[in-house]
Amino acid sequence: MAEARIFPERHLHEECGVFGVYSKSTADVAPLAYYALYALQHRGQESAGIVVNDDGLFNGFRDTGLVSEVFSPEKLASLGRGNIAVGHVRYGTTGSDNKRNVQPILVNHYKGRMALAHNGNLTNSHELRSELEQRGSIFHTTTDSEVIAYIIVQERLQCDSIEEAISRAMGRIQGAYSLVISSPSKLIAVRDVHGFRPLCMGRMPDGSVIFASESCAIDAIGGAFVRDIEPGEIVIADRSGVRSLRDHCGRAEKSLCVFEFIYFSRPDSVVDGSSVHVARQRAGAFLALEHPVQADVVIGVPDSGLDAALGYARQSGIPYGIGFVKNKYIGRTFISPTQTMRENEVSIKLSPVRSVVEGKRVVVIDDSIVRGTTCRRTLDLLRAAGAKELHMRVSAPPFVSPCYYGIDIDDQSKLIAAHHSVEEIAQIIGADSLGYLSIEDVKKLADRTKGFCTACFGGGYPTAVPSVGAKDRFEFRISEGKEQES
Repeated sequence: MAEARIFPERHLHEECGVFGVYSKSTADVAPLAYYALYALQHRGQESAGIVVNDDGLFNGFRDTGLVSEVFSPEKLASLGRGNIAVGHVRYGTTGSDNKRNVQPILVNHYKGRMALAHNGNLTNSHELRSELEQRGSIFHTTTDSEVIAYIIVQERLQCDSIEEAISRAMGRIQGAYSLVISSPSKLIAVRDVHGFRPLCMGRMPDGSVIFASESCAIDAIGGAFVRDIEPGEIVIADRSGVRSLRDHCGRAEKSLCVFEFIYFSRPDSVVDGSSVHVARQRAGAFLALEHPVQADVVIGVPDSGLDAALGYARQSGIPYGIGFVKNKYIGRTFISPTQTMRENEVSIKLSPVRSVVEGKRVVVIDDSIVRGTTCRRTLDLLRAAGAKELHMRVSAPPFVSPCYYGIDIDDQSKLIAAHHSVEEIAQIIGADSLGYLSIEDVKKLADRTKGFCTACFGGGYPTAVPSVGAKDRFEFRISEGKEQES
């Protein structure tokens, strides 16, 4: 066996969540954004922000932390009333997690203000930023989202409308972007030509128009889902109603990130016409057909492994059991002050149910194995609880390539599946057997959705690969040899 390469675990992180609401009259739009962001919290826990537009006057608050940590009742009330609100929760795939990178991004220019919230990752941000800086632009963040804002403003100076400027900007920016943008008088939703990231539209009972990364946010505030934004589409809500620009639609094959169904999206969401909950059960059923095993119980690793475990159990006929209890009170602010506590973080978050696994042959379902450390620790907990056999099943193919479209996997050298065979990984993580979902079946998870990106599983990139793709590509030390003013 090749020398085992186990890396300190950096969990798969969510991308971001965006939200916007447009009302024809002044209203309490900030609370709507607050509760919608609460529903989208699973997409990012680094920071949160809301900008309220009151007839062209923008008032916003943004900070690092969870939605509930950032917005006290007093902070939320201080945003005031307005007719437009834009909200964002962030896990950054470009730029570090500090206050300067918190969104929505606010821009002032002589044709009016703009607030922009972005989910995704550009593939040509390095080239665009270099071009802008050479022309005198000064950046205040290290995110590619600010690059988008600059490009739109640059085009706006030559256009009669913000939507025309956005359309022209789409001809320059490449990669993944679902955007919600407020101008002084309009709310605009934009989805890239490949449709990498989800974006949908809904309506409130009073007729207000809402845009959100996932339908669960629309449900959470009592809205009614209307439809998904199509790849390449620009949708504008203003006093004249809702209209759509489709000049960029159909310019590329659809490449929705299939990991939205496996892990990122909430199970109660419907993404591009397909139920996330049903898709995960289908993943488990496919796993049972691809990798059958004699066992006594099927369990899932909370949270995204639970639905797949149910699907595996139903297809295989093996009883489903609750194998873990998850501590609901450990969030992103949990601190592990010592090395021992850091190593035991999994056992603090997850507790095996001994009566379910003791003396049993157990099928364990999880959504992915990135570096192997967490998975190994999870299986160790089950062994300690008396499990007789552990058969690991993963509801995704092996991660073998970096993602450039919004998942925080930018270093192939840290991916365990890029360096070890399935048999070797099973030995490293302590499983009696290991089976991954095939690329062929992962494309069949969503019965009503066609066209997926599977690049991180070795399925090929739908766009040109960026010349500089690391998350910290706009952050470096002097000693790293980059040109800087002394």
